[in-house]
Amino acid sequence: MRKALLAACCLLVSACKTAEPAPQPPQTTPEQPQPAPEAKPLPPGLDGAAINDKADPCEDFYEYACGNWVKSTEIPADRPRWSRGFDTIAARNEELLRDILESTAKGKAPEGTPYAQKLGDFYGSCMDEAQLEASLPALKAQLAKLTAVKNAKDLAQVVGTMHAQSVFPLFRFGSSTDLKDATQVIGEVDQGGLGLPDRDYYVKEDEKSKALRAAYVEHMKNIFVLLGETPEQAAKSAASVMETETALAKGSLTRVERRDPHKLYHRLERKGLKQTAPGFQWDVYFTAAGARDVQPINVSHPPFFQEVDRLAKTLKPEAWRTYLTWHYVSGVTPALPKSFQDERFRFTAENLTGAKEDVPRWKKCVRFTNGALGEALAVPFITKTFGEDGKKTTLQMVEEIEKAFERNLDTLAWMDAATREQALVKVRKIVNKIGYPDKWRNYDDMKVERGSFLGSLLNASAFEQARQLAKIGKPVDKTEWFMSPPTVNAYYNPPFNEIVFPAGILQPPFFNREASAAVNFGAMGMVVGHEITHGFDDEGRQFDAQGNLRDWWTPASDKAFRERVACVKNQYDGYTAIDDVKLNGALTLGENVADLGGLKLAHAAMEAWLARDAEAAKKAEGYRYTPSQQFFLGYAQSWCSKYRDAFARQMAVVDSHSPPYWRVNGPVVNLPSFQKAFQCKEGAKMVSPAAQRCEVW
Repeated sequence: MRKALLAACCLLVSACKTAEPAPQPPQTTPEQPQPAPEAKPLPPGLDGAAINDKADPCEDFYEYACGNWVKSTEIPADRPRWSRGFDTIAARNEELLRDILESTAKGKAPEGTPYAQKLGDFYGSCMDEAQLEASLPALKAQLAKLTAVKNAKDLAQVVGTMHAQSVFPLFRFGSSTDLKDATQVIGEVDQGGLGLPDRDYYVKEDEKSKALRAAYVEHMKNIFVLLGETPEQAAKSAASVMETETALAKGSLTRVERRDPHKLYHRLERKGLKQTAPGFQWDVYFTAAGARDVQPINVSHPPFFQEVDRLAKTLKPEAWRTYLTWHYVSGVTPALPKSFQDERFRFTAENLTGAKEDVPRWKKCVRFTNGALGEALAVPFITKTFGEDGKKTTLQMVEEIEKAFERNLDTLAWMDAATREQALVKVRKIVNKIGYPDKWRNYDDMKVERGSFLGSLLNASAFEQARQLAKIGKPVDKTEWFMSPPTVNAYYNPPFNEIVFPAGILQPPFFNREASAAVNFGAMGMVVGHEITHGFDDEGRQFDAQGNLRDWWTPASDKAFRERVACVKNQYDGYTAIDDVKLNGALTLGENVADLGGLKLAHAAMEAWLARDAEAAKKAEGYRYTPSQQFFLGYAQSWCSKYRDAFARQMAVVDSHSPPYWRVNGPVVNLPSFQKAFQCKEGAKMVSPAAQRCEVW
């Protein structure tokens, strides 16, 4: 599934999960503190120690809700960021998964664990660091076969072989739902082949971008030296790779451009792809990649493959061998000797994350095992963490917020009746997936080698790629999940018209069985509302109730919608991510619209819930904060976060989400319900003037 269309409510956008605090954007704490609050207890689910009572919630709500947490919290040395919500839960989950895997590796798997032998062997091979030190001969033997490129046929053969192992030089190949026929799976080739996190790093001419490119070249040089090249040879190799990757970057769409699904849909079929890039031997490639007979193919960005065609015709074999070596080694670095991993960490820590220490090996191995055998590992995880009561309560919350969306449609004066009717059809067809799949994934054909993590990693990658390619030409399996249940995340999937909430996120502070309903609606309810709204943000709204890319909007409603999201874009364009780096309102637009709509919907659903449920209403009363205040604090405190500077800069380039500070303060300035809850007056910083207030859903 194309990641660009998995609009997820999360702080993480890439595999880089490794974060001193990001300097907070300009904020004001008033000189005069609020009047002392009444001596009432704090509602369960809120963290009183996090609250800065000296701040005014109407001037800087994030500082009020999280200020003391930010001051007292240290980012763990191995992380680029620490959050009270996602990272705290993820750390707890990893500890539990570690216990499961340590026992399983010793032959003492929890009762009912499927594929226990494979789980234990995969984790055990990953943890065998002595064996990693002996992996270099096996790596060099692989490289000798994979980089023996002498001509165009060899190039296609080698690229296809690497792609079959989920190592993706040059471009990416996989399966995807046909965006205009959401019942079918087709093949897809997509831009790729870069080593830096984004194409912008290759093309921007500011001093920081130039410095990062220089550091990247030095990093590549160091890796080539570890492979046995002289420093002089290694410098030439690194420069060659950089030249190739820069050419690919210049042919790539930007992240903002990739937010438009129409720019990613060009179903040219195999024949059209061969016409677009005739210099690349596609028949040889598809056979080597494991999809010899594939015909239905979407070419996400044809001009990129014209650049692939040019490179295939002009690049010398030596340059291809160097480029392919680099990408293969990068793809398997976790299975290589410590010297390779230390060099990788040094580069990323100094330039992209700011982390002070590398991630401990056990954490890496938990993550790799979850990535390779996630739905097998999920079974004992679910048994230990997720009860049916949690699933039931979450489903009730989802249904309440979907009803709030329906009621809200009647209040939107900018939307005409014809478009409103289609929106109603779509929201009523949303599929809600909570906790874990009804059908677990089959791993029978995955091979695991206890004595070789390099072998296990490549086998797992090849298994997953083969599973993806086997879908092509078949009906879509709408029971499939695209995240493992222990994942701390959630997503809306436009072609499936579904919202998915893995068990991993349904824990405190997002969902707390002991918390008041108001706190839970603010934390988890907002996540639910956020994902529902993704079905109607600037990207999701282009898909109909069946998941097809189809325009169901009247011209008048379309125009009115565009005016409203332009307001949101302009608002966030004015915010600072860090130092001199502004937010990219176009890149973060969908997430900002979802935050704004999700918060509004969840608050309305909370009010309806408490009005109907007298017991829940009673449990939310008698505390230091009113139910509405509990709601907004529950929301804000789930986003209390600290970023290291380097990571904050990287996220400003690659993350489609705004920084947590603005995910809290950005939406509330537009919400009368917030201003009423905290009795904010006109002119306060958390009160946008009526003429500038943004509202979409």
